[in-house]
Amino acid sequence: MNLYGRRHEQAALDRILDGARQGCGSTMTVWGDPGIGKTALLEYAARSAATDFTVLRCGGTRLESGLTFAALHELLWPVTERISTLPEPQANALNGALGTSNDVADRFLIGVAVLTLVGELARERPVLIVADDTQWLDEPSAQCLAFTARRLRNEPVVMLLTGHDDPAEGLWEKLPAMEVRELGDDDARLLARDFAPDADESVIRRTVRAAAGNPLALQELTTSAKAGDLSTHPLADEQIAVGPRLRRAFSARIEKLSPPARTALLLAAADDRSDRNTMRQAGLALGLDAVAWDEAMHSSLLTTRPDGRVSFRHQLMEAVVYDEAPPADRQAVHRALASVLTGENADELRPWHLAAAWEAAGRPDEEVARLLEESAMRSWSRGGCATAARALRRAAKLSPSTDDAARRLAHGARAAWEAGHVDVARGMLERAEGLSSPSTVADLSEGLRGLIEFAHGNAETACRQLARDMERVADPGQAFRIGSMALRAAWAAGHGALQREALQRLERRLPHGNFPNADLLPSLRAWWTEEDGGGADDRDQVAAPVADILTRLSGSSWLLMPPAPLAVAWGIDSALQEALRRETETLRHTDQVTALTQALAQTVALDTAQGSWTSATANALEGIQVAEGTGDDLLAAQFRATLGWLAAARGDEQTVADFAARTIEVWLPRGMRVFSAGVEWNLGMTALFAGRAEEALDRLVRLTEDGHHAAHPTIALLAAADTAEAALQSGQRATAEDQARMLRRWAERTGAAWAISATHHVQALLAAGAGAEKQFRLALEVPGARSRPFNHARARLLYGEWLRRAGRRADARTQLTEAAETFRRLDAAPLLARTRAEQELTGQHQRRQPAPARDAAAILTPQELRVAQLAAQGLTNREIGAQLLISHRTVGHHLANVFPKLGIVSRADLARIDFADGMHLTG
Repeated sequence: MNLYGRRHEQAALDRILDGARQGCGSTMTVWGDPGIGKTALLEYAARSAATDFTVLRCGGTRLESGLTFAALHELLWPVTERISTLPEPQANALNGALGTSNDVADRFLIGVAVLTLVGELARERPVLIVADDTQWLDEPSAQCLAFTARRLRNEPVVMLLTGHDDPAEGLWEKLPAMEVRELGDDDARLLARDFAPDADESVIRRTVRAAAGNPLALQELTTSAKAGDLSTHPLADEQIAVGPRLRRAFSARIEKLSPPARTALLLAAADDRSDRNTMRQAGLALGLDAVAWDEAMHSSLLTTRPDGRVSFRHQLMEAVVYDEAPPADRQAVHRALASVLTGENADELRPWHLAAAWEAAGRPDEEVARLLEESAMRSWSRGGCATAARALRRAAKLSPSTDDAARRLAHGARAAWEAGHVDVARGMLERAEGLSSPSTVADLSEGLRGLIEFAHGNAETACRQLARDMERVADPGQAFRIGSMALRAAWAAGHGALQREALQRLERRLPHGNFPNADLLPSLRAWWTEEDGGGADDRDQVAAPVADILTRLSGSSWLLMPPAPLAVAWGIDSALQEALRRETETLRHTDQVTALTQALAQTVALDTAQGSWTSATANALEGIQVAEGTGDDLLAAQFRATLGWLAAARGDEQTVADFAARTIEVWLPRGMRVFSAGVEWNLGMTALFAGRAEEALDRLVRLTEDGHHAAHPTIALLAAADTAEAALQSGQRATAEDQARMLRRWAERTGAAWAISATHHVQALLAAGAGAEKQFRLALEVPGARSRPFNHARARLLYGEWLRRAGRRADARTQLTEAAETFRRLDAAPLLARTRAEQELTGQHQRRQPAPARDAAAILTPQELRVAQLAAQGLTNREIGAQLLISHRTVGHHLANVFPKLGIVSRADLARIDFADGMHLTG
């Protein structure tokens, strides 16, 4: 059949196919009304690509939308033998998703595996991925395709998707889209004539008018006209919506069939996943004979696919057949299908058929509910959280017992939460709480309501909810985890009284140490207690168990560890950083991507404190990618907070402002003072380094201002030296003295090297004469102070400025030279410029020298740097891709950019590059 009126659409498809032939990947969503011709355009693209592309196809169906990774299974079925060639974590994840192994599948790593597999196929020839009717794709498959679609730029891969709705929102937003509109009258007339070459011109004219440019309507109405049924359709002088018109057209054709043939059609509508043999077996159970099937197959409504499956030519036909059937008939066909199903997906499909049968009958059934629940658990283990939630919600509906229904709803809410469906999770929790007690639901959902509130609501409300749930749950270990999260929420809210209350409630809830990890409770007590006191005892309680926590708790350790800023404040960042580095190295070789992201969120703040800024940037960018891929806004915000601080230190005021605006808009209404405080610190630091001391002080004093939305004790402590410097430059000595006292108290309590050094640093600014020099020297000589190179260099700069003003130019040059080297290595432009200006004042003239090779970190993007470092270690593109969760072609693309930037021509040359800032790789 010709594609009339689709020259523009065909040209667009030709362009992107030609682009793939030239090595450029692209994605396009083709959308429009049902029957408008989207599938025909996909067929055109598939025919055009048949000779020189690998073509992979899948399509969504109503029933399969509830079957985890059904579409992905269909898509990859022709190339499943290639899965074994993937890096082991990716192969395990993909096999787990497809149900060919028992591996637990992480949805992000599944997407990475599909991207890698497609990239491997594209090494041999371009790849065309076709996904029809995306509105019916099962959600895990749709998420996987969306993940892949956004990462095809460097691969000769084209992905074409069709759907009914405008993709401006949802999974396919921001992807190139093409709307398929109605045919013009001339093209519609040509198409109608193709369908009915012998029809009278008046019939063609009336059909074109009624069809309103919809090709499927043209086909169905002209088919009716050929059969002499034109009078049954309101064609004359009437413009009717496509939906009702097509429904009437289909219904008229269905009604002409015999009751057995209509039953055969209903079988196909109830499950178009099955092959003809399964359909005929179900038909035998319903008393259908070959005559009924022959009539149904010759109705022009059904077709047989190349794989032997029976399906409707269009899903609108399927919907009409199913919706118009009496409930008793629907119940009978679903039971018949459940009784004859065989094959690899029988255990998954049978519960859905039985559920549909009982729902049609309007009665609950525990056995069917149990089967659905078991199917949900299998889906969950394979990464199909959304499918599991849907199955559990349906199982709850079929549960005769309210307790069973509540359990299934609570577990389903947890699955929906993990799938990123927050509203669905909330709704299921509310229904569960309407059937059972809040304590039972909190126990079953593992404190989910409080976690949802923490991630998407208000921090103080989350703390109170989590504290209540901690007291409700029966298991002490679970109470410990939920209580730890309550403390974290109170800390994020910057609410000291609430934090003390949560700690007291946790201690009352767990008076005896008879649960796993009970020995960590003293550590929690120490680092979550804000008041002074404890001294060496507190230091020992906090520092000792850090590595042990990670060793014992692995991916869930982040719930029980202090947040990274608090760990930095306590001075335990070196021990925590080393433990996290080992943990991250391990996680990169597994499919625990969520745990990896949580570890990275801790790592970036620690890397920043320790001067590994390039590593911090690379990890933060990677973390944002993963967090956004898994829908974790809270983790994404943590990564952006670090990037904002780094931008402030580097003088990138626009980036600081952009991050600040986004953070305030999203997190200020939620009471997350830790983020609001971080914004004020970043903005204040930017102003301070730009010489705007009063503006800087105006922002920084908010960190300790009672009741201010940016008041936060931990952030205020970390920013105290900045606040003191801004205060003294603004003539506010009393404010600087307050900061010095706060630092001294913290240093005495924790013994943290940075706090001791910062205390001497601020005292030096406050002192005069020999007292100032003594304090500067003490600040620089604190054991461990050099582990914070940025802070150490700032102390050298200030000491150098003091020495220069005292007329000791030679001594000043020594300090300024060391400071300048650190600022240059870190690319801390504002302080580097200030240091060089001081050097000029001492008579030390700077000679312009070519940038050494070790400035690679400043030349390359963070991802290019990570690729280059791994390549320098001798890893292949494939091995690098496996570690960084990108395709080997993307690795090659990055290396192609690295070589000219560094002035080298081969991988061997990478070995002589010194990659700056003492950067260490976490993978």
